[in-house]
Amino acid sequence: MKHFNPDYARRTLLISLVSVGMGFTVLFPVLAPLGREIGLSEVQITFIIGASAMMVFLASPIWGRASDRFGRKRVLLIGLFGFTVGTVLFNSVLYVGLAGALTGLGLFGALVIARMLHAAMMAAAMPAANAYMADITTTENRTKAMGAAGAANNFGAILGPAVAGLAVISLLTPLWVMAAVALLNGLFVWRFLPEPPRSLPRRERPPRLRYADPRILPFVVVGVMMFTGMALVQQTMGFRFQDVLELSAADTAKAVGFAMMGSAVCSLLAQGVIVQRFTLPPFTLLRLAMPLLIVAFTMMAVVESQPWLSTAMMIQGFGMGLAGPGFMAGASLAVSPEEQGAVAGVAGSCGPLGFAIGPLIGGLLYQYSPSLPYAAAACMYVLLFLAMFWIGRRVTVHR
Repeated sequence: MKHFNPDYARRTLLISLVSVGMGFTVLFPVLAPLGREIGLSEVQITFIIGASAMMVFLASPIWGRASDRFGRKRVLLIGLFGFTVGTVLFNSVLYVGLAGALTGLGLFGALVIARMLHAAMMAAAMPAANAYMADITTTENRTKAMGAAGAANNFGAILGPAVAGLAVISLLTPLWVMAAVALLNGLFVWRFLPEPPRSLPRRERPPRLRYADPRILPFVVVGVMMFTGMALVQQTMGFRFQDVLELSAADTAKAVGFAMMGSAVCSLLAQGVIVQRFTLPPFTLLRLAMPLLIVAFTMMAVVESQPWLSTAMMIQGFGMGLAGPGFMAGASLAVSPEEQGAVAGVAGSCGPLGFAIGPLIGGLLYQYSPSLPYAAAACMYVLLFLAMFWIGRRVTVHR
């Protein structure tokens, strides 16, 4: 077996995570105007995102344990190539809808099924990647390593909305481009990313972590609430931009894409500067992030101009840039080395659960009042911030 170089492996993984970040963000600026173009309501559009997020929530712990048993690289490749195939399937259904060959409930049902199949496969990528990063880092630099992974993912999140700008050619062009990028990323990982050496024996039945496990329960509570509030906002911002600014479908995708790029740049700065240069405990990062996010969501509820909405998204991006590494590193440090795949799956599923709940609530609230989703998110984060000090005292670090 060739000598394993952790620095080379880390760089290779981070390059791959750039593409993963692109894949997760390219759809958001496009789906709201695209859904309206094919005759879907706000609730139907957010239901598609919510259903796919629920599938990621269910699948992530399974893929995390599978990476303990079958290897990080193998499961990561399943996620990357599955993302490619799933994107082609979802895009094909959208194309049929835009052509008018399928409409109404038939189109809606086909989109939900295609997106859920897509989600079930792409869910393998992040638990395997996070467990891989945990495998090649020590407890002392785990937070910084998770911050670097988040920064790479957020650099991709900057590029994703830029790709969404290709919607001026056609609304489906960004999604077809992303399918090609995901395929190239899978080939890159297959060729260049080494499988990390196993310091622990291979298990026939990897350890199963319960969400109620007292070691990680505080992070489950924080993660689900945090991502539910974020999803309330992120899945309705396309409607907010289009309605407030009176934009066309293509111009909405472009405006939201630029705002998301600004948000991702700020998140990258938080993870690349604050998290990397200062050795802060996970819950300290979370406590710093909450007030910023409360301010961002409050702004979204009251402002009605493009510059101010974009500024609010930038503040949100900076806050989530602090919160994300704190959440992932804290969960990783709370369990033993042999449970890293399992905890990566559980922690990785908290975001999808939040994104399954949030869009459904957000779509309903938006139909009642356009400012209500953002006011609700701000209130949720106020409660989370107040509870953070009590939750933090319940956490111990596994050495």
